[in-house]
Amino acid sequence: MGVLRSLALFLLAALAEIGGAWLVWQGVREHRGLLFAGAGVLALGAYGFVATLQPDPNFGRILAAYGGVFVAGSLGWAMLLDGFRPDRYDLIGAALCLGGVAVIMYAPR
Repeated sequence: MGVLRSLALFLLAALAEIGGAWLVWQGVREHRGLLFAGAGVLALGAYGFVATLQPDPNFGRILAAYGGVFVAGSLGWAMLLDGFRPDRYDLIGAALCLGGVAVIMYAPR
């Protein structure tokens, strides 16, 4: 149950951070206005709180592992919302990052 909870928190964190950054991008770069940018800032703040809910007590380990989730999640977000089509190197890189998440967070200690 601990691993499932941790994975769910990583997914929620990715949704908040990537979604927040995307909303700021839309507000500023795509000229969609302050409402988008403001919602993005709130989502980015929520990401910070979600990270604190991880069961592991080590900030550095959680953030290092989350980096891999962020990489893969960013590519997934881009595919779903921006029509981005990753090439094989994007996919290989994302898989390596997710492998790193598994080693950093879930290897027996």
